[in-house]
Amino acid sequence: MRIDDYVAELGKSLCGPPGPKHDLVVEAHDSLADTADALEAEGLARAEAERLAVREFGAITEIVPSYQRELTAAAGRRLGLLLLISLPITVLMWSVIWRFYPTSSVVTWAARPDWYHTASRGLDILQLATGLYGGLSLFALGRGTRWIRRPQLVTRWLGIIVWLMLPVTAGLGLLLSYGAGLQESAQTFLPAVLANLMTAAFWGLQLYGATRCLRITRAA
Repeated sequence: MRIDDYVAELGKSLCGPPGPKHDLVVEAHDSLADTADALEAEGLARAEAERLAVREFGAITEIVPSYQRELTAAAGRRLGLLLLISLPITVLMWSVIWRFYPTSSVVTWAARPDWYHTASRGLDILQLATGLYGGLSLFALGRGTRWIRRPQLVTRWLGIIVWLMLPVTAGLGLLLSYGAGLQESAQTFLPAVLANLMTAAFWGLQLYGATRCLRITRAA
């Protein structure tokens, strides 16, 4: 098998984030090319040098597991970093907005239901706890891999937790808005509109990352 054919098959066999996957494939190609160049300098024909370099590098089935392990960890690190950054930002952003909203005297916080404070606090704790888990996972899939036997489980649970957390978060958010009669007035309060857009963008990124983590761990 020639180098280009080997690298193409390797790329098809791997599943992971495009950037890290591309880097691994390019690294393999460069290593094979260097070996083939050295063999060609010793007098072998180019085709034979490439076939020998590929044979020395190892079969696809032998190389893929270690490469896939790194790609799985990379996907988990990306999602963990996103959770660590986006969820505390979301909590802080809405905490600031609630200090200035509602602005209408018609809507008063005194009219809030008894459960409102508990639900609001629970939502904050849920998001901060998930962000903390993202930070711990980021460490576990970085320096912590030396102590973890199956890092793919960390990546998989990141995806599962996000898929479990987001519906609960969205439900609590709607409950808090409708429960205090704030949903209609929030549509005209610019900071709340911007915060909703940013929150939705974070949710989209989190769902994308979680789906990719689940797909990669299934492939692994």
